[in-house]
Amino acid sequence: MAAFSSLTDRLSNAFKHLKSKGKLSEADIDGTIREIRRALLDADVSLDVVRSFTARVRERALGAEVSEALNPAQQVVKIVNDELTDILGQGVDRPLNFAKNPPTIIMLAGLQGAGKTTLAGKLGYWLKDSGHTPLLVAADLQRPNAVTQLEVVGERAGVPVYAPEKGVQSAGGDAVSAPGETTGDPVKVARDSIEYARQKLYDTVIIDTAGRLGVDETLMQQARDIRDAVQPNEILFVIDAMIGQDAVRTAQAFDEGVDFTGVVLSKLDGDARGGAALSVASVTGKPILFASNGEGLKDFEVFHPDRMASRILDMGDILTLIEQAQREFDEEQTREAAAKMAEGSFGLDDFLAQLQQVRKLGSMKSLLGMIPGMAQHRKELEQFDEREIDRTEAIIRSMTPEERRDPKIIDGSRRARIAYGSGVTVSAVNALLQRFEQAAKMMKRMSNKAGMGGFPGMGGPGGGKKSKKGKKGKKGGSKSGNPMKREAEEKALRARLSGKPSSGGSAFAKKQGTPQLPEGLQDAFGGELPPNLGGGLSGLLG
Repeated sequence: MAAFSSLTDRLSNAFKHLKSKGKLSEADIDGTIREIRRALLDADVSLDVVRSFTARVRERALGAEVSEALNPAQQVVKIVNDELTDILGQGVDRPLNFAKNPPTIIMLAGLQGAGKTTLAGKLGYWLKDSGHTPLLVAADLQRPNAVTQLEVVGERAGVPVYAPEKGVQSAGGDAVSAPGETTGDPVKVARDSIEYARQKLYDTVIIDTAGRLGVDETLMQQARDIRDAVQPNEILFVIDAMIGQDAVRTAQAFDEGVDFTGVVLSKLDGDARGGAALSVASVTGKPILFASNGEGLKDFEVFHPDRMASRILDMGDILTLIEQAQREFDEEQTREAAAKMAEGSFGLDDFLAQLQQVRKLGSMKSLLGMIPGMAQHRKELEQFDEREIDRTEAIIRSMTPEERRDPKIIDGSRRARIAYGSGVTVSAVNALLQRFEQAAKMMKRMSNKAGMGGFPGMGGPGGGKKSKKGKKGKKGGSKSGNPMKREAEEKALRARLSGKPSSGGSAFAKKQGTPQLPEGLQDAFGGELPPNLGGGLSGLLG
């Protein structure tokens, strides 16, 4: 989501001055609209889109839904969220059109450098993970080494590649081919691949076509010829999210040339301003179906306009986070981990297993970026080193099974051995063990506080014994001779027994409660941090 980071910051600043006002004047709304307009233009959103967007927001903001709202500032944010969702394609988002009689044919089109070949591998991996049997087709016979690149991407994704022609190859030096040179017939390759897919029982064919540095008639004619030869079920226009103002012109040219059916945004992890995403769907009326936000095969997701709008407005994307967790986490393993947390027997082996489950979800930066309000911590997120997780894993793997089960036995000589085996300093091992001890205590408190059920829905044991122990208090202990102090002690004891918080006591006692979740997570997790994404895990990673 780096492509929208600047826009997120600008929009957040535009709403700041509204929060302290119980009633909004026309001047307040006009000032906010002005800031929103500047933010969108700075993000390279099309001028026509900006004009229509701000006009609709102003009209609604001056209406009864804001003037009669209990919290006008939040109502303005809701209006901007609704209109942003509309721009991104609300109502036109849909799944892929699969053929009734396989194979389903998907043709990729776009300019050279937009990321079509890489995206073909990601789409193939996603379809394979969804239970399909995809086939990648190398019909880009113009760009040097395009066929080789697709074969490499296909091998990484575990998806077969149909490549009867090797296309233009360059081994360096004099072997580099001239620009625009083409070998073989891409239309024949595309046509033959459909029959090959039927024979080998592949249910989806993804055709990677050639691009150009700019829109020209040669490019469009070749794309039309391939389209007419294979009659694809989907023509996906792949557009670089960093293209800026030129996005609208390019999208319109491809829409007129090949009449694409859907859009795929690539390079959303780039540091450009990302206005393409906010312009293409609105101008062409075609839905954005997928978004690519990284180099990895898993950095690919179905595009949801409402969720993307929430991310841009720094309201998080909890639904996507939960969906990823449900898809990747081992439920039985999670239940066992929750029970061990409640019992206080959660060891480093268990932590390592939980860490590996979290890593299946993707990078920690992208996961944390889905939590509401994280834009204000962007600097910390950008400075987070993903290799820290590798170092943590290396330290744990350098321990013996006995040391993982009971970290208390790790003395000075053992720490030196672990540090040497994992390639880190002794201080790094000490820091991990200290953080693990603190996190284990906190996770046990959270489990006991959740009652007999442990964590919500996890079925872990409760803290019955501890509560009995707590009721005994300091039996037989001496009372203070100072009447005022004795009265304060008795009042604090009554408060503890009744379950009410005491107004006195040490300031350290206030820190023992369950960490507070952001507002957007309260409902999603029932008010408690989940065991895999809780404060204990984040504490362990520093």
